[in-house]
Amino acid sequence: MKPIYIPVTALVTAIALGTASPRAAAERIVIMHTNDTHSQIDPAADGKGGIARRKVLIDSIRRAEPHTLLVDAGDAVQGTVYFNLYGGEIEAKMLNALGYEYAILGNHEFDNGMESLARYIDSNKARFVSTNYDVTGSPLDGKLSRYEIIEIGGKRIGLVALNVEPAGIIDETKSEGVKYQDVFKAANSTAWHLKHNEGVDYVIALTHIGYHYNEMPDDIDVATTGNDIDVIIGAHSHTVVTPGSPEGHKINADGRPVLITQTGSSGKNLGVVTIDTETDSIWSQLIPVDSRLDDRIDPAIVEIIKPYRHGVDSLKSIVIGKSQIDTNDRAAMPLHNFVSSFLADRGARLTPGEKIDLAISNRGGVRTGMAKGNVTKGNIMEMLPFDNRVLVLDVKGSDLLESIAVNTHMHRVSYDRNVTAAMNGDELTGATIEGKPIDPDATYRVATIDYIANGGDYMKPLTNGKVVAKSGVIMNEDVMDYISRLPRKTIKNDTTDHFTVIAEQ
Repeated sequence: MKPIYIPVTALVTAIALGTASPRAAAERIVIMHTNDTHSQIDPAADGKGGIARRKVLIDSIRRAEPHTLLVDAGDAVQGTVYFNLYGGEIEAKMLNALGYEYAILGNHEFDNGMESLARYIDSNKARFVSTNYDVTGSPLDGKLSRYEIIEIGGKRIGLVALNVEPAGIIDETKSEGVKYQDVFKAANSTAWHLKHNEGVDYVIALTHIGYHYNEMPDDIDVATTGNDIDVIIGAHSHTVVTPGSPEGHKINADGRPVLITQTGSSGKNLGVVTIDTETDSIWSQLIPVDSRLDDRIDPAIVEIIKPYRHGVDSLKSIVIGKSQIDTNDRAAMPLHNFVSSFLADRGARLTPGEKIDLAISNRGGVRTGMAKGNVTKGNIMEMLPFDNRVLVLDVKGSDLLESIAVNTHMHRVSYDRNVTAAMNGDELTGATIEGKPIDPDATYRVATIDYIANGGDYMKPLTNGKVVAKSGVIMNEDVMDYISRLPRKTIKNDTTDHFTVIAEQ
């Protein structure tokens, strides 16, 4: 069988470290990479991805190239029923079966807490790296290296890993003992050490901070402010960085180019970075993972998946309602309106006879789209996979205003009622709910989830609120009950945007 690695010409590009051109395999180092695969063991709803297909590509590249590495940039878990049922067990088996050599932590690796994460790392053959997390004294102590030096193809590669700040994105009870260190200091000092003290030829940064991530440190910032990183293999923002585009390379503080790449999410692309060690040229490509690979799937990996698929398929056969929504886009407005309406309803039932002023849902909590037609228990578990619980808060108007100000910058939450924010530049000058101004001195009753109430998605002002009621079951169980009580058990396709920002002139 001929290798299928040779890429379509349009997908292969060079950056200005030199004039890139294909050369003999012995003069190349090929780094295969993934990010944000989110437990997508099977192909996604759009038919793309699938870990057995990914193995076809990886095996083919290894046959064609003598000097390869396979790395993952985090969030390999959470997002399908496989994780809900098996807690990362099958994901670790798959990473081992595909032969991953290095990996870093995404924020979702923490979803089941530190003890579970320690066991997950132990079950992986890949070495885990973190340059800016200090985990001394925690269950992860001794399980993460600060950096790696890899001898390959007659060259030395330094590998650093940059992780997202836990505050505001990871439940602090599930990341207890992790001390975050400044991304820029960690990146620049470690890359300098690797280049100037250890004498490595190239520094590769695996990152889980996002390509362009609002007001937080991101890959562009790391590339443009540093001096010694040559390649950034990123994650977290689910960005598809097109090879050869301006987004795919930035100029560092010394005036030299840095290649940036990211594959999107759900394993729909395999990323490949090629280093020509004779010319020092570096280029990237994205290879689609799709049905053209199905006739080459390794039967051995199918056998590994088979015992786990039974439980997943059984949940996807239990029909609980119908949907008028039809979208593969988890950011689609109807999905978030559905979740926010559910929160308002659940909040009202938790506090019978009392008014809910506003429901707030987090956009990041919705992990999949929803197809029109039958809705199954498995669909809801995949769409809302986290173990959040609904609760009701009494929140001071000033804290609610501050939270709305956060949302104008981060746009991380949705509302069940029409909220308008008046902005003078970056300053929030006022906000309304259903046209009525929010009184800073009044108290508002808010239905939300414990993740947001604890400051998740950067909604720290809500931590000042008082919890008055909390559901006894996790959110997706409550959602299934809510669907059972809808007229004809049907989810409506509400496309209304409930959040408006008005800029003052």
